[in-house]
Amino acid sequence: MPRRPVARDKLLAAFEQIVLDDGERAATLDAVAAAAGVSKGGLLYHFPHRQALVDATLQQLEELMQLDLEAMAAAEDGAARYFLTTSLYEDSRLDRALVVASRLVQSGDENARAALKRLEQSWYALILADVGDPVVATTVQQMGDGLYHNASIGLLPDAHEQRHAILTALLEAVDRLSPRP
Repeated sequence: MPRRPVARDKLLAAFEQIVLDDGERAATLDAVAAAAGVSKGGLLYHFPHRQALVDATLQQLEELMQLDLEAMAAAEDGAARYFLTTSLYEDSRLDRALVVASRLVQSGDENARAALKRLEQSWYALILADVGDPVVATTVQQMGDGLYHNASIGLLPDAHEQRHAILTALLEAVDRLSPRP
């Protein structure tokens, strides 16, 4: 697969950073070009309109989602444990892409909503295949979503040991709900 142009990557990174720092409305074409250090003409060469920037950002999310789903499916400890273990926001590329997509959804972007819905459904399918019970699968997914949300907005303790204790308690709860043979 050919390498994307550096300017294109800089523009996507700038768009992401503006959405993360200042919100979706602040990510105008002018602001993105300035943040990327690219002329407006350079931006328009890669992205002829703002929706093209959004679509490319969502394409990156789709790629990151696929990698995460593959890792989840191959997880030695199972999909449910993988899901919870990776539900602590760590400012990874996927974390950042999820927050950007969430902000796009909040502004009414239906493509972002559809992408997040596909991801949630895919996670659920893998968790369900692992635990074998729809109620347990839903419980695990809600635990992870709550953990992720609280971590992403700074409501979990800062200390690694305290975060690990919360995660360990949730993993133990999953084991009680769906014991492995």
